[in-house]
Amino acid sequence: MQLKKINPKLQQALIECGLTEANEIQQETFSTLKSGADAVIQSPAGSGKTTTLVLNVIQRLEKAVGESTRALIVVENRDKVTEMVDLFEKFGDFLDLRVIGVHERGDIDFDKNQISLGMDVLIGTPTKINDMFASAGFNMNTIKIFVVDDAEVMFRNRMDAIILRLSLSVEKTQRVFFCSTITERVEVLADKIMIEPVFFEAE
Repeated sequence: MQLKKINPKLQQALIECGLTEANEIQQETFSTLKSGADAVIQSPAGSGKTTTLVLNVIQRLEKAVGESTRALIVVENRDKVTEMVDLFEKFGDFLDLRVIGVHERGDIDFDKNQISLGMDVLIGTPTKINDMFASAGFNMNTIKIFVVDDAEVMFRNRMDAIILRLSLSVEKTQRVFFCSTITERVEVLADKIMIEPVFFEAE
């Protein structure tokens, strides 16, 4: 996949997965997301949003560093957690990023122990992540990128209060929403937690 200054190991993994050409949303958002700017990315279902999300998080983190979580990704449900963990494993095949997925059916003590051993990317449902950080007192200020996938669905399901609370726990980070539709709630929460967000809207 040809993207400007993409990590060579990430590029190799993408090519081996058959992703040799970047699509419109990947081309348009790569430089902005790489720069660390806040963003709201709208693209129809099936247009490659999840792939875009994963490759950009890998690009931002590049390799395992320290013990504390550096990317926090909030997703709708257990199936989404599993799907995204699988993509990180595929696209991060030549890198050493540590990734864990958590959801309501998992064992919270096991999950907390795994994270305390050292974790780069934490993917989970909003309720589970909120419970974990509330009970364990993890350091949220190491998070470099905070992503909400399917943001319009999350906020329609009244998860905006949890997202806001999690965001307020991080002093300085890149905040990114991915959505199929930019709803009023998406715009309102972006205005509350982001700094001059860039909006991308794909056909």
